[in-house]
Amino acid sequence: MTKTVISAWSAVSPFGMGRDAFVGGFHDGRSTVAPVDREQWRTPDDEVCLVPGFTPAGALGKKGTRAMDRATGLAVSAVGRLIDESPGDPATISGEEVALVLGTTSGSVQSMMDFTRGGLVSEKPYFVDPARFPNAVMNCAAGQCAIRHQLKGPNATIAGGRVSGLHALKYSQRLLNARRARTVLCGAVEEYADARAWLDRHARGEDETGTVHGEGCVMLRIEPEESAQGTPLATVQAVEVGVFAGGGENAAPVLDSCVRRALERSGTDPADVWTVAPSGARGALGDAEQSVLDALFDPAVVNRVSRLIGDTAGAAAMFQMAGVLAVAERAGAAGRTAVVTAVDRDGEAGCAVLRLR
Repeated sequence: MTKTVISAWSAVSPFGMGRDAFVGGFHDGRSTVAPVDREQWRTPDDEVCLVPGFTPAGALGKKGTRAMDRATGLAVSAVGRLIDESPGDPATISGEEVALVLGTTSGSVQSMMDFTRGGLVSEKPYFVDPARFPNAVMNCAAGQCAIRHQLKGPNATIAGGRVSGLHALKYSQRLLNARRARTVLCGAVEEYADARAWLDRHARGEDETGTVHGEGCVMLRIEPEESAQGTPLATVQAVEVGVFAGGGENAAPVLDSCVRRALERSGTDPADVWTVAPSGARGALGDAEQSVLDALFDPAVVNRVSRLIGDTAGAAAMFQMAGVLAVAERAGAAGRTAVVTAVDRDGEAGCAVLRLR
């Protein structure tokens, strides 16, 4: 098995554009919660965590962004930031040996619903804007990232709710182990939109009140250790995922099994874990996640990024990893171990163990 490392990362987040904005905002403990702008959004939410002033055209220019949806704009911007902020020559992050793996909840549900609605309310059902059809496909964001940045290797979109980032990381390892790529740009994206807010409100349980939605995209550069550019930031020691049926009462044993397997595979004692980044799910799921962490780790090491940037759904696990890397950047954490956990209401749980360099 190839030992994989994180050699660079970047983020487009409610803290702002790029890695430095995320690191600064996270270390300052700055909450990004703000009132919803009723002139822009028709949502049931009163508060939200948005990428400041973000539009695809504003971030990427007018060329090619007329029909681009918010999720695609966030992902394309984050990949561009990662390329610019990576060590070495940016030209090396292109071509047939560079893969892209992007996690999501379900792509842009706003685009899907808008396109469907257009087919129903237009003068005739087939009078729709064809330029907007690609946005209604779940892998649109990943495809646009590849086109914009000349990434010609394998291109995958993985949907797994809050666990998407862990699935994407595990898939990236498989690509490298199979020699299908020499570098993988691995991340996850979630947009804020009217459709997402309404769907989540109707799907949310009574015990999940108080949820504040967030958005953004985090991208990691994943490489084999022997060919990594610059000084690696962390080694991916283990990634474990599992499924459960029913509610939060069934999530705890599955998550507990994932965490214990990941710790065993990485040769890590729970007492030696430096920091733990949970998904911050609310209600019974969050209680189940917390019960597992309480049984294994010192509560003082828990690090909750969701309190500052809201519930980022499909991008949550990647933002948790960004939180770990942000802390390590200023804390001198070389040799220490971090654990990232995630649970999702659709019946998935997972854990990743990172060894900081």
